[in-house]
Amino acid sequence: MCGTCGCGSQSQTKITNLQTGKEMLLTDHVSEAHDHDHDHDHDHHHSHDDHHGHDHHHDHHSHSHGASAVVTLEAQILAKNDALAARNRAWLAGREILALNLVSSPGSGKTSLLERTIADLKDKIAISVIEGDQATSHDGERIRAAGAPAIQVNTDVGCHLEADMIARGLAQLKPALGSVVMIENVGNLVCPAMFDLGEAAKVVILSVTEGEDKPLKYPHMFRAAGLMILNKIDLLPYVDFDVKAAVAHARTVNPDITILQLSAKSGEGLHEWYQWLHKAVSAQRF
Repeated sequence: MCGTCGCGSQSQTKITNLQTGKEMLLTDHVSEAHDHDHDHDHDHHHSHDDHHGHDHHHDHHSHSHGASAVVTLEAQILAKNDALAARNRAWLAGREILALNLVSSPGSGKTSLLERTIADLKDKIAISVIEGDQATSHDGERIRAAGAPAIQVNTDVGCHLEADMIARGLAQLKPALGSVVMIENVGNLVCPAMFDLGEAAKVVILSVTEGEDKPLKYPHMFRAAGLMILNKIDLLPYVDFDVKAAVAHARTVNPDITILQLSAKSGEGLHEWYQWLHKAVSAQRF
């Protein structure tokens, strides 16, 4: 799965088409690479008859070689992912499909925002969803019940989606020309920042139930995002959250980020989100 963040060395991703029930398992190519390296070391292990001094010298260099191999493997993982992401982006662009990568901490309200967006815009924009979670299809079923086709990607112990998963998901989803594909990433503000999926933009969702210092604590994610949605503003009277500070922190790490404030529950501010979405759809079309 991911040698860069240490997650999922033995993980197995499952992709489920929630319309047909068809399931697909993706084997973990990264763990296969790890296994190969491990076997390679054993093949070259010296026998007990070797001189003690020579063994110590070999172990010292193995440590150095091992660290270098990990760095090389990480670079290969990201390079392969970026290449697949570029293919996804070209495939989407050729069909004038807008893909958005929704990222956040767990519990920020990503799924609730998607449900409300699908319900409000179903007669205006064709929306389909690739739903990422480590386990269960609960959120995917919620999306399907809201009226959008959905593909569930369960990453097992993996903490983010990758470009290959999106390619497989798109093949199952078969989104319409000129439509919108919402990718709901695994709840995590670290690793998803590193992995391009081929999306037009990352949309980071920050809830007022979280700390206003999140943009400073997770700068890579907020720097990678084109849009920040401050969600659950209906709860502002009941929580200790400094909106001005959150906005200032986000602009400190990303001066160009667009910031919207809304409540998926009450509907306040949703009009601005829908306007942003319509403009992004128009920009995707030739």
